[in-house]
Amino acid sequence: MSQELVVTIGREALVTVLLLAAPALGLSLATGLIVSIFQATTQIHEQTLVFVPKIVAVLVAIGIFGEWMLTQLLEYTRRLYAVLPTLLP
Repeated sequence: MSQELVVTIGREALVTVLLLAAPALGLSLATGLIVSIFQATTQIHEQTLVFVPKIVAVLVAIGIFGEWMLTQLLEYTRRLYAVLPTLLP
């Protein structure tokens, strides 16, 4: 197995992970920003007020983007299995 192939597989895995995590992280970030602005304007600094909306946002993101995320993961897995015979000595 060549170094180029290992780097390519690693790069594709990293890109796939970033693509799969982006919707959940993006919605969580936006929700956290909105809640922080709300807390700053109302001066309510309750710790649980931050976590519950973020958890709901992540669940909503998984619900909305779950099918796309699964499709991307299956595509990567199929590509990896297609390359597997060339990896074996």
